[in-house]
Amino acid sequence: MLFLPPNYLSSAMKNSVILRIMVLGAISIVSLLAIQTYWVIRTWDLQEREFNRKVNQALRDAANDLSAMNSFALPTQKLVEQLNSNYWVVNVNNLFEADDLEYALRKAFEKQALKETYEYGIFDCSSDQMVQGKVVKYSPSEQQQTQTLSQSLPKHDDSDFIYYFGIKFPGRTANILSNMWWVIGFTALVLVAVAFFIYSMRVILRQKHLSELQRDFINNMTHEFKTPISTINISTDVFLQSQAIKDDKRLNRYAGIIKEQVMRLNTQVEKVLQLAKIERDNIELSLEALDLGELIHGISPSIELKVNERQGILHLDLQEEHAWILADKLHLTNIIHNLVDNGVKYSKGIPDIRISIKRTDSRHVVLSVQDNGVGIPREHQKRIFDKFYRVPTGNVHNVKGFGLGLFYVKEICKQHKWDLSLYSDLGQGTLLTISIPTVAAPPAPKFPVEISAHSESSAE
Repeated sequence: MLFLPPNYLSSAMKNSVILRIMVLGAISIVSLLAIQTYWVIRTWDLQEREFNRKVNQALRDAANDLSAMNSFALPTQKLVEQLNSNYWVVNVNNLFEADDLEYALRKAFEKQALKETYEYGIFDCSSDQMVQGKVVKYSPSEQQQTQTLSQSLPKHDDSDFIYYFGIKFPGRTANILSNMWWVIGFTALVLVAVAFFIYSMRVILRQKHLSELQRDFINNMTHEFKTPISTINISTDVFLQSQAIKDDKRLNRYAGIIKEQVMRLNTQVEKVLQLAKIERDNIELSLEALDLGELIHGISPSIELKVNERQGILHLDLQEEHAWILADKLHLTNIIHNLVDNGVKYSKGIPDIRISIKRTDSRHVVLSVQDNGVGIPREHQKRIFDKFYRVPTGNVHNVKGFGLGLFYVKEICKQHKWDLSLYSDLGQGTLLTISIPTVAAPPAPKFPVEISAHSESSAE
């Protein structure tokens, strides 16, 4: 059974997108089936015409041979008539022998390369029915493989036909189909493709439904978590402010651990909620003109705290101290924190994080975050920005996380229409760069000039 991972069909694939896929797919399938049906019918018609032409010509040749062998003249009209799709009658209008007929038919059919099994019958005027009926199978040897007919062939009702014989091809349809094997094969492939498309659409719709149920469940659960997390957070603050707790080092440490873990849990819940908004396209960017250098200087103390937790080093290389950009301050801050968090978590030893701002041209500035971490293997770099994706580490899970950080970074950059790039080698650290368009610096605010009472009196 075709299996798709739960996150394969995210809510980014809206109903309109799936509907578009289904409509375009249905149009393509119907068009393909129409073209294929046309070619099948046309090929069948051509094969049928060719078969009928060969049979008519062979029967005329056989009638001419009978005429030559028995020295009689053939009628000028109504010599060969086709009564139905696989039955012909030939009006020779004279007596003839069955052996002569078999010889003439064999010779004529071999000339036309007709290697079909046929049945023949000779009309007897005295009994008013077809007699001498036989089944003749093609054989390259001199002797024909014949056997007596189990049922006489139908006679012709035309009164002008007195001395005639009938020829029936019971395998005519199978013969035509055998000459159309390539058309039939391609038709079978088209039908398999149609069946696979229908099956795939059913699987996609089912997986989308399951994905929506999963997403709704996660969203509801995260919303339900917000209330107890807030309650625990408030209660922890009360504990930490209590003098009795402050005096007891053991209780104070435990209260601090609770506070730290609650904040960590709250951060993860907020990430899930933000991602849910991104997937529903409900995220609203609050764009404003920002000084990127000033922003980084402002958040550097909190970033440095994270790096210092691992006794790491933070470098700020801000070649453009005043690079003005248009961005959502909250989400841009979250992007920088996420990239620094990854650098700290995946460092091999002491974290060495470098945040830099460089101008590439007059219209763009590049924000980059570089670490000395374990690096990302090349085979995993294409999927590193996928939701829930983490580089496989076997059964070792020494780094905690859900695989949401870089997905969030990618989506926010996408919303801002920024170019995000990744450069990494195994064991050589990782460099993430974001190319951001710059804007003109906003004008300095104009403050109103206060007029003193003395000035007013002087003016008077």
